[in-house]
Amino acid sequence: MTAVPVMLGVRAPVGVPSGAPGDPLVDTHGRVHRDLRVSLTDRCSLRCTYCMPEQGNEWLARSSILTLDEIERIARVAAAAGVSTFRLTGGEPLLRTDIVEVVRRLSAISSPSGPVQLAMTTNGIKLAEKLPALVDAGLNRLNISIDTLDRARFHELTRRDRIDEVFEGIAAAAASGLRPLKLNTVAMRGVNDDELADLVQFAVDHGAELRFIEQMPLDAGHTWDRAQMVTREEILAALAARWELTPIPGRGGAPAERWTLDGGPHTVGVIASVTAPFCGDCDRLRLTADGQLRNCLFSTTEYDLVPILRDGDSASIDDGIDGMLRSCVHGKLPGHAINDPGFLQPARGMNAIGG
Repeated sequence: MTAVPVMLGVRAPVGVPSGAPGDPLVDTHGRVHRDLRVSLTDRCSLRCTYCMPEQGNEWLARSSILTLDEIERIARVAAAAGVSTFRLTGGEPLLRTDIVEVVRRLSAISSPSGPVQLAMTTNGIKLAEKLPALVDAGLNRLNISIDTLDRARFHELTRRDRIDEVFEGIAAAAASGLRPLKLNTVAMRGVNDDELADLVQFAVDHGAELRFIEQMPLDAGHTWDRAQMVTREEILAALAARWELTPIPGRGGAPAERWTLDGGPHTVGVIASVTAPFCGDCDRLRLTADGQLRNCLFSTTEYDLVPILRDGDSASIDDGIDGMLRSCVHGKLPGHAINDPGFLQPARGMNAIGG
């Protein structure tokens, strides 16, 4: 199975991927892939300044968006190859009108290691009203994005006055019993770097773990400025002024380094993709809402599943999906190369890639 020429005129690496259907997804660097991030839409109910412009966004054509049946089929093939965690992302996944049925279908899938874990990353808007049905459908975990606790600042940052809905969603998640519950914050210089400790305390008060994310070059407008990024070390220094931080060992393939606060039980995490990359243990693949497989957030190459799903022989679709998964994994580079002089930001913004 070879990949389709895609972004920036780059052709996906061509080779003979190892493994037959049912074998684990192992890349040429020995990394076993067990996590698939599934973007359900590129649309969002917010317009965060670090993610997308307020106006003039070019949305994916609705006809190009994968159907529920297509998503389920890809997920089942991936699970047979050892993928044990699916994370639903966007854009904003709660904008997908069939979101509850997506959860119901995917949560019923098993991998060789047992039932899959199904997680979701959301901005929290509409979560309070949808959460009971999502939990009933089989959702296991939640990550909710919140970059500030200040109403005026939230409005300026997201270009929407909807912080109350986010707070309602977080409160509903805290009451739901879904654990671990995580709150995600992009740390930005001169924007929210004076709130870091307050955000951690807010998470603790809601039974959640705050996870800080270094700002990455994934904005649709390609305006990322390294100088505006608050680094891992700066984040830890700000938190150490209030709590004693003790590293938690055994990170494995998880993106976040974690620390206990004052000996526990509460914890905090930092995802330092820029200053402390963790590519050597990465076990993640990504599926965009329009059916493109990606082996890295920063990849300039995509592997197109749409012709297999919509134009192929129905008897061989699953084999075609499995082959493309293996081609994607086979083409994975050792790291994302953000810090290399020749680094190229991907053409897609984060909302079109999926978190």
